[in-house]
Amino acid sequence: MQVDAVVLDIDGVLVDVADSYRRAIIESVDRVYGRTIDRDAVQAFKDAGGFNNDWELTYAAALFVLANREGLHMEVDEFTDRIAEAGGGLEAAKSVVGDLPSVPQARVRDQWDTDRLHETFQALYLGSDLYRELEEGEPPFEADGYIHDEPVLLKAETIDDLRKEFDVGVLTGRPAAEADIALDRVGLDVADEHRFTMDDWEEGKPHPRALVTLAERFDAERVAFVGDTLDDVRTARNADEHDEDRVYYGIGVLTGGLTGEEGRRKYTEVGADAVVDDVNELPELLE
Repeated sequence: MQVDAVVLDIDGVLVDVADSYRRAIIESVDRVYGRTIDRDAVQAFKDAGGFNNDWELTYAAALFVLANREGLHMEVDEFTDRIAEAGGGLEAAKSVVGDLPSVPQARVRDQWDTDRLHETFQALYLGSDLYRELEEGEPPFEADGYIHDEPVLLKAETIDDLRKEFDVGVLTGRPAAEADIALDRVGLDVADEHRFTMDDWEEGKPHPRALVTLAERFDAERVAFVGDTLDDVRTARNADEHDEDRVYYGIGVLTGGLTGEEGRRKYTEVGADAVVDDVNELPELLE
């Protein structure tokens, strides 16, 4: 696997977000509705596709909780399978709730408060001080912020090894300000033109535009994209299909929600070119 450029996701690749973003999803729904989903269910939503944006995953999880409360007797695996069948993402989650009769559907819509879910998520994740700075308002409650509980996964020597051999870019679903915080913690300096965040494109993963644009900016013929979700691998596969002038490799890491042999199997099923235990195996893999 000889490449010219390596593009890295942030969450689950550079930093561990099990006790930050994913915890915020679970606890936001619980705070607002008194019931929630567990960590395995979060991964089931991720695997369904279309949930690169954790706010939208939170909204979809809330829909599941509310719909079940109103009589949609469906386990989370069935709910997320139906989302995958409908194309993934929040709109697909809404369509599954359409199985309810009209009156319970209306009650779900009346209770579903994405604004409240969003502000709760941000308060939990950012903490009070960062919330005031980044959201430019008062948080709904005081919190320390789970953003401070993100262990670094990428070693300094790995950064050096990658930079010696390849151009390095970043492609993430994080907002730009939150991406800056993570990259500063990791010690990875990436020029603005060599990264895409939530603020830079509307489509989100697995749409290939951002990855293809980075390849063009690097003038790279072969690009490896490294991520922790099935949508990350799908992004590379879509780029490879869309861009006839270049070759794209999708590499999955087992430091996000996908782990062990089951994680390897799922990555392989969606066309991963390689699966590594963690990001620090990249230099040897790409040597």
